[in-house]
Amino acid sequence: MPTPTRGAIDATRHAGGVGERLRELRVSAGLTQSELARGRFSKEYISQIERGKTRPTEETVVWLASRLGVDPTYLASGVSDDDRARAETIVARAEALAVRREYDAAIDAYLQAADAVSAIGSVGLEVRALSGEAWARVQSGDVRLGIRLLERARGLVEGPAFSDLDRAEVVFRLGAARYLISSLATSIALFDEALALVDRSALPSDPLRASILTWRSRCYRRQRDYEAAREDVERALELAESMADPQALGEAYFQASLIAERDGHWVLARTYAKRAKAQYEVLSDRMNIGRLLNNLGGLEFLLGNPAKAIASLRQAFALSLEHGNDDDVATVISSLAQVHLRSGDALAAEEHARQALSRLGDREDRTDEIGNARLVLGRALLEQGRLEEAEAVLAQAEDALSQLSSGSHRAAWVAQGDLARRRGDDRRAAVLYRRAAEALQDFRF
Repeated sequence: MPTPTRGAIDATRHAGGVGERLRELRVSAGLTQSELARGRFSKEYISQIERGKTRPTEETVVWLASRLGVDPTYLASGVSDDDRARAETIVARAEALAVRREYDAAIDAYLQAADAVSAIGSVGLEVRALSGEAWARVQSGDVRLGIRLLERARGLVEGPAFSDLDRAEVVFRLGAARYLISSLATSIALFDEALALVDRSALPSDPLRASILTWRSRCYRRQRDYEAAREDVERALELAESMADPQALGEAYFQASLIAERDGHWVLARTYAKRAKAQYEVLSDRMNIGRLLNNLGGLEFLLGNPAKAIASLRQAFALSLEHGNDDDVATVISSLAQVHLRSGDALAAEEHARQALSRLGDREDRTDEIGNARLVLGRALLEQGRLEEAEAVLAQAEDALSQLSSGSHRAAWVAQGDLARRRGDDRRAAVLYRRAAEALQDFRF
């Protein structure tokens, strides 16, 4: 979808002020200045208002609007209550679509709202629309455009009409978007800034604080700073438990599970994943239930329970198909590919890995999944003795995983070392193994 053309707030409509609108409405009504004044005001006072020499009080605006049969809000600002209500209704509909994860429909609704929002000149509503559309675009994969919209919103919320909590919300979303394109240092800085704004605000803020901590924990996990990641997710869990918020609890437990998995604590990771799944079941959030089932399938396999693993992955696949998210379908297929590979079925692993890559395409915000699927495919080809193909695919895997700034590409070096050893090039294999030794990790679920 092309980038929409957006004008600034329609200043022309509001530039004339009360006086110009008063004159236009009086002339349209066929009244002289004396007739409009009707003994309450002098003709000269009406003239001064129309020429912008004096500004009427709110009470005077209401009285004049009543004489002219118009909305006082329109006379005062050029925007009627109906105009404002119409714009707010369209934005609220777009927000509701985004909550239901109907992101394409939400984006269309936000674009439809653009003219109505611009016309009423409400900076607050413009920020809501910009931030909402940005988040919908981020979630649908258009992260770069989402970031540009959030930067515009960030500039607007610096104004005095906004609170520190308003600013924190926009900065948080910007940090989350940056995380999705692997700008981890920038993301952490933005999350730090958002937390500082929350701390400075006197308004209730625990839900936002918990979300910021959970997302910052993701960054630390990707940087392999598991201690910092655990500290953040533990703080997020404390907040979520104090609020008794299933959404916040689900997100925090999910991240706690991933951290435990990366740290090799698979039983603990499974416990956290089950707790996260229970929270999403309270919410009837079938999309995240599917994602948890995928993780549980991987953990069951790592714990030596292949039958349970396959059962969880099949359930995850069914749920991901149900809510129509190609990314989640691809993630489950990639997990199945890993199970097949580790079970010795290289042909099935190759088939599933190719299916996953086909669904993922070249999404910048799915580089992690793409890199891991390529790694599985490369290993599957290696197991079949198709060394030239394996070499090309493993190079692609290294390229994708090296973008993550998380050490994930070292798994590709291990696989490339295995390939070199298969070819009898022990010297190159040793170089690759040594390169990976500092932060050795295998491909993951």
